[in-house]
Amino acid sequence: MVGKGIRIEGLKKRYGNGDTAVDALKGIDMQVAPGEVVGLVGPSGSGKSTLLKCLGAVIEPTAGRMILGDEVIYDDGWKVTDLRALRRDRIGFVFQAPYLIPFLDVTDNVALLLMLAGRPNGEARSRAMELLEALDVGHRAKAMPSQLSGGEQQRVSIARGLVNRPPVILADEPTAPLDSERALAVIRILNDMARKYDTAIIVVTHDEKIIPTFKRIYHIRDGVTYEEAGEGRAFD
Repeated sequence: MVGKGIRIEGLKKRYGNGDTAVDALKGIDMQVAPGEVVGLVGPSGSGKSTLLKCLGAVIEPTAGRMILGDEVIYDDGWKVTDLRALRRDRIGFVFQAPYLIPFLDVTDNVALLLMLAGRPNGEARSRAMELLEALDVGHRAKAMPSQLSGGEQQRVSIARGLVNRPPVILADEPTAPLDSERALAVIRILNDMARKYDTAIIVVTHDEKIIPTFKRIYHIRDGVTYEEAGEGRAFD
């Protein structure tokens, strides 16, 4: 499926009611075009995690609109009946912690999502190997998660997030455990996939190594976003 980007308008999220209510998001406006990778930065408690969970259909916003491609998926209420299928088929997730399945080898950890979506096992494993090689962990394809270093586990989790070629990828601190060379390699891969598959990618990060690579950056503070042009520095 060719992605058409993601747009959010006036997105709000309130926790609790009455005097104890907390407005985590106060009216977020944000747009990421197909083929674009943007950074999302902000201090702890600014609303980054809440925003990512709303975008990933993990929690329900309080108000606003979210449009994925041409489809309104949220408009003061969910417009999609099967949120699990939405997350599985149309949104890729890359987390700071790997969350690999301990009893599956590396290849099947990556291929599982495609298998669950009904792809033939051979096709799913072939796609998994392609990504594992690109992330320099192809030699660990038959290893179990417990046999990997922390950096290797993270690269496998990144491959898993990319495997179904979703129109939107949400990446939460994907380069945090990686050294400079590996971190830039990951961002290069995300940019390559964004261009190749018209994928819109949002990267939440504090990583000073990768911030100069973004052409656009959203700063979030106190539940509100501010957009600025990034350096868009080319990879050396």
